[in-house]
Amino acid sequence: MNTLEAIRSRRSVKHYDPNHKMSDEEIKQIFELARLSPSAFNLQHWRFVNVNDPELRKEIRAVAWDQAQVTDSSLFIVLCADTQTWQKNPAALWTGAPQAVQDILVPAIDGYYRDKPSVQRDEGLRSCGIAAQTIMLAAKEMGYDSCPMDGFDFDAVAQLINLPEDHIITMCIAIGKGTQDAWPRPGSFDYEQVVIENRF
Repeated sequence: MNTLEAIRSRRSVKHYDPNHKMSDEEIKQIFELARLSPSAFNLQHWRFVNVNDPELRKEIRAVAWDQAQVTDSSLFIVLCADTQTWQKNPAALWTGAPQAVQDILVPAIDGYYRDKPSVQRDEGLRSCGIAAQTIMLAAKEMGYDSCPMDGFDFDAVAQLINLPEDHIITMCIAIGKGTQDAWPRPGSFDYEQVVIENRF
């Protein structure tokens, strides 16, 4: 499947075959592809919590409106962001860049994030959003369905996964073999309503 077809055919699927198992190689491939996603200042804010403990999945389902995909999907990810990665030796993420680039960008990181908690949080959300789409498109190309989720108690899930203080949960993603097709697309804004030329 090419990228354009994956974008057109990807839907949020809610029902999965609970007996289907993804191979370790498939799961690793999805995470490796997600790691190629772009992020601001190459800070790679994402932290992918692969919830493969059946009992933990049941506990998350209990605080996620009892949504079946939490326990029935083959892969269930709690996608988190490290909001403080900007001050955890970011220079190490730039060692492969030309020295002239390092000399400009690495010092700029501190000034861009320090004392700006909303920027720190927003960058984590943006980076994880991009990675989430990479994950879902990769899954579609591999023959799997997916569903991004924010229908859960964020605080309760954070406690269940021992989320560090300087991290946030951005969303969850369920991936697996769908057993029911998504319903027809319910509707969308017209092209002219969402594409603005130059100014509102």
